[in-house]
Amino acid sequence: MMLKSTTRHVHIYTAVVANNELVPSDDKLTLDIDPDNEFNWSEDAVKAVYAEFDRLVDAAAGEDLTDYNLRRIGSDLEHFIRQLLQQGAISYNLKSRALNYSMGLPRVEVDQSAS
Repeated sequence: MMLKSTTRHVHIYTAVVANNELVPSDDKLTLDIDPDNEFNWSEDAVKAVYAEFDRLVDAAAGEDLTDYNLRRIGSDLEHFIRQLLQQGAISYNLKSRALNYSMGLPRVEVDQSAS
């Protein structure tokens, strides 16, 4: 049976991708980042999320693949993505189908020289 953990910006499945389909797995996880395209991603930011995912999975090595453990990893990744947004490594995609600013309102830089 395939388990999954879905948050707003992270979907984790106990599965592998084969022929563009998810195939359940007892020992492999698959990560889908920002399925609704709410953010603009650089390649470095995507790599950073995958690296953090790998770190979290490695830290949980030896634990059972349970709903709770998957949700914990997903929640930690949500916090990591929020940090990327706050640091300016990613930004909101203003062409997204649903602009809800789920990680907080965008920062607007004010030009101090205009006053």
